[in-house]
Amino acid sequence: MKRALIITYYWPPAGGPGVQRWLKFVKYFNEFGIEPIVYIPENPNYPLVDKNLISEVPEIIEIIKHPIKEPYKFATLLSKKKTKQMSSGIISKDEISRMEKLMLYVRGNFFIPDARIGWVKPSVQFLSEYISKNPVDALITTGPPHSLHLIGAALKKNLGIKWIADFRDPWTTIHYHKSLRLNKSSEKKHKELEADVLNSADIVVVTSPTTKKEFEAITKSPISVITNGFDTFKKPQVSLDKKFSISHIGSLLSERNPDILWKILNEICEEYPSFKEDLQLKFAGAVSEEVKNSLLRYNLLESSEFLGYVSHTEAIKLQHLSQVLLLVEINSPETRAIIPGKLFEYLVANRPILSLGPEGSDIKNIVDETETGKFFNYGEAEQIKNQILEYYGQFQNGNLIVSPKNLEKFSRKELTKQMASLILN
Repeated sequence: MKRALIITYYWPPAGGPGVQRWLKFVKYFNEFGIEPIVYIPENPNYPLVDKNLISEVPEIIEIIKHPIKEPYKFATLLSKKKTKQMSSGIISKDEISRMEKLMLYVRGNFFIPDARIGWVKPSVQFLSEYISKNPVDALITTGPPHSLHLIGAALKKNLGIKWIADFRDPWTTIHYHKSLRLNKSSEKKHKELEADVLNSADIVVVTSPTTKKEFEAITKSPISVITNGFDTFKKPQVSLDKKFSISHIGSLLSERNPDILWKILNEICEEYPSFKEDLQLKFAGAVSEEVKNSLLRYNLLESSEFLGYVSHTEAIKLQHLSQVLLLVEINSPETRAIIPGKLFEYLVANRPILSLGPEGSDIKNIVDETETGKFFNYGEAEQIKNQILEYYGQFQNGNLIVSPKNLEKFSRKELTKQMASLILN
């Protein structure tokens, strides 16, 4: 049994997709010869909380903690809503005040690579002492926040321990990086830190083929693609919605507003009165005013239901009772590498997926390979409309079903086996 120290910021009771990946790896590590030790902040400021996830933490694992100073706690005194979005890595296109612009400037140029940089130095000292008394065979850092990789780099340099740097999202190529109002010096510093981390790590792990390709231009370190995935769970006993429900789970903020989709749905409503009567749009998660205004403009607001943030358990139920599952990614080259974690839960909900994203998106390959739905670029309006009508026709006939294929490779247990092999070899 090899001991692996996992350094992560997000951990239950944190909610949202950031916590799921390593919670599930830790859940299955023991089956593959890995004893996990999890290092987390003692007093984090999580933007989302889901206390139901606490029950999923294995009782046998060791969890160690150290205090963190959270600058966002002070920033919330000025702008609670915007600060919460920023701490989630969400930068909206909504008009922002001078104070909020200043906050973005400070966030981007004074906290490099992110606002958790202050946790690096005390963590290196704390973990160096811990490891001297409790040796480990490997350490793993997972980001964002990417400052955690700096902890790994320092421990690698000082102690010579095998280090795996896990990137759940890209660093300098992530879509909101340009919104941080970086000056030239800060931009250069980000790129230097990114290169240092990539070149210092023994193994780099990414969640998409596009990110691997981007990193290969920066480093010679070995890079493995281990995607996010779905966990085994008891299928919720729910009946399908009686209406033609199209459900989106997760944040749908301004820059992710699929205006072309709302326009198409409006056209279908005008052409087919029965469609308008049957249509039900469901939104679980934060929805921007810009999205709501678009729905109003296209006469879809009365067909919409806003559920707010729901627990992971409720999200699973919603996926299984919906007629169609909607997956939307920002129409930008920077998001081609983003594969939302909810996609993998969508795969096993046994409901057809309607997905929109940029050309060249890694999402398309997974949807096509598993035969779980259809992926479209934003410019394919006619094809999107025809697909919705096809789904609606099947709904009317009672045969709106999918027959997924090649799903096992995306199971959490199989993905944990891949991650464990990187630690063991």
